[in-house]
Amino acid sequence: MSTPVVVLVGPPGSGKSTVGRALAERLGVGFRDTDADVEAVAGKPIPEIFIDEGEPHFRALEAEAVRAAATGHAGVLALGGGAVMAEATRALLHELPVVFLEVPLADAVKRVGLDAPRPLLAVNPRARWRELMEARRPLYLEVATAVVDTEGRTPEQVADAVLEALELKTPHD
Repeated sequence: MSTPVVVLVGPPGSGKSTVGRALAERLGVGFRDTDADVEAVAGKPIPEIFIDEGEPHFRALEAEAVRAAATGHAGVLALGGGAVMAEATRALLHELPVVFLEVPLADAVKRVGLDAPRPLLAVNPRARWRELMEARRPLYLEVATAVVDTEGRTPEQVADAVLEALELKTPHD
């Protein structure tokens, strides 16, 4: 059983995928995104899963994708924004180096525009994003080994902050 060297959690627009790829490159390991895993298993994009089968079906696929990746991926792992809502997922994460990428609403808006095809942000995206954060922030903090503020930082600067927070060394160090 292999486990991730770092797991990234946070809301939409926090940079989990972008920062995750940068971290994986620096550490010389693979990158995996559970949203991409869910889409591959379902054979369709996440918004279509929500429309066709509903959120509970998506969450079940997501929980399985996280379990598989958390126990079988030795690189950098990015989780979907709502993955921490599942108690079993939070239990899995307690054993792993998890970084919560904290992002203010203004930065999230710039990064995703909040008009991208994100099913939970479809109606009144700014208000919905705030509601999601109010519900999820305590869960992100619960599972986090470290918190990295992304405000005003480039993905490279955030990757540096993650490496520093977890005291990870790159192959070049």
